[in-house]
Amino acid sequence: MNEIQEVLHRVWTDLLSRPSGPESFRFIFQPIMAAVVATLDGVKDARAGRTPYFRALLRDPAQRGARLREGFKATSRIIALGFALDAVYQFKTVGTFYLGEAIVVVFFLAFLPYLLVRGPADRIARWWLARKAASRT
Repeated sequence: MNEIQEVLHRVWTDLLSRPSGPESFRFIFQPIMAAVVATLDGVKDARAGRTPYFRALLRDPAQRGARLREGFKATSRIIALGFALDAVYQFKTVGTFYLGEAIVVVFFLAFLPYLLVRGPADRIARWWLARKAASRT
């Protein structure tokens, strides 16, 4: 095997062993924390009448950079915790730290759940707020 294939094989093998290995709690904890933050931000978006987060990222180049920074800022603690937990995990299990693996794990456990939950939370909050306003009239 050449070096690239060895690296890809190691990454794949390491990633598949993580959910059943030490510190597997974070495969539940980090997405839940990201979802909680995303829900709070989605409700804020709904109250402010802002374009849903993912839609703004995809369709509005003028807002894309600012909204991405906003998302990273909102998940920064979760991302930092993810890197710390991944570093501890890697040092415990393989005795070294692979940055690429940590980036992949943190992206899937912290930022992706945030990205996927914020829009639906915004839509549900808009529906709820509209329903609440309609019942007042």
